[in-house]
Amino acid sequence: MANSTSAPGLGGPQSGPAGPTKESPDDRNGARPRQPWGTLLHRFDIKAAPYAFVAPFFVVFGAFSLYPLLYTAWISLHDVELATMDIMEWEGFGNYSQLWQDERFWNALANTFTIGVISTVPQLLMALGLAHLLNYRLKGSAFFRVAALTPYATSIGAAALVFTMLFERDFGMINWFLSLFGVDNVDWENSKWPAQFAISSIVIWRWTGYNALLYLAAMQAIPQERYEAAAIDGASRWQQFTKVTIPGIRSTIVFTIVLSTIGATQLFGEPLIFGQGPNGVSGGADNQYQTLGLLLYEEGWKNYEMGRAATVAWAMFLLLILAFVLQRVVKRVKSRTS
Repeated sequence: MANSTSAPGLGGPQSGPAGPTKESPDDRNGARPRQPWGTLLHRFDIKAAPYAFVAPFFVVFGAFSLYPLLYTAWISLHDVELATMDIMEWEGFGNYSQLWQDERFWNALANTFTIGVISTVPQLLMALGLAHLLNYRLKGSAFFRVAALTPYATSIGAAALVFTMLFERDFGMINWFLSLFGVDNVDWENSKWPAQFAISSIVIWRWTGYNALLYLAAMQAIPQERYEAAAIDGASRWQQFTKVTIPGIRSTIVFTIVLSTIGATQLFGEPLIFGQGPNGVSGGADNQYQTLGLLLYEEGWKNYEMGRAATVAWAMFLLLILAFVLQRVVKRVKSRTS
């Protein structure tokens, strides 16, 4: 029996490809189809919302931190007086070269370093010991923690005035106490090292409790199993402190060292009030306790040389950057050797 087939084009089934379909204008031009407004807004919200959330921080940072920093750098390259800030005379790096040759700058730098060391080292050691004591379960521990933070909440002016009266030469309580042991009255303000020790005592009193609470928070984050394992191995309390506690809060210790370095570089209120008058701005009659902060204030608001004051400010900023770089280098060297 012969098979019947249908010829193409006579209404029978066809084995070839289907005929062309209707194309849209976007398909003919090779463009992507348009997306609805809801999808576009959703994508815009996902991509732009994070930037909108962080924008207030960058606006405030740019207005109150970045712009003053750059403007201070611009002023440091000019000869500018406080009374005529709109009149600037280009100096280039002349202010920096003059500052490099100024003996007052090196004296202020040395005083800043010595006061910073005298105040920072005892402060952090005392804070570490205080935090170690507060870390134990004591009755009324909340009261002692609040009491440790009270000096930090006290204003610089009030603290400096109280300590100024304590270190007064003729009627101060410190000299009265020393006289019980046969020590003559110490002229705390007009002597270099006594003045620096007195100013450092103000800093130590204000910041020890604050750093102690930072150390305490870091200690409480150390797992208790480490202490139990050390106790099982026969470690004493001191060995647990040196082998478990100190390594566990090393990052917090570095953080407090950085904060203390910044605070020492910017030290201003304590020596200013300790001077009790015009000598406070110059750091004593012989500049024996003048810091970089006091030198900045003296150049800008006593001598009216805003260009030199801005130069001192940028010198302080560069010193902080140098200290940060040295800290990173030391850390990298230790990591390689260990």
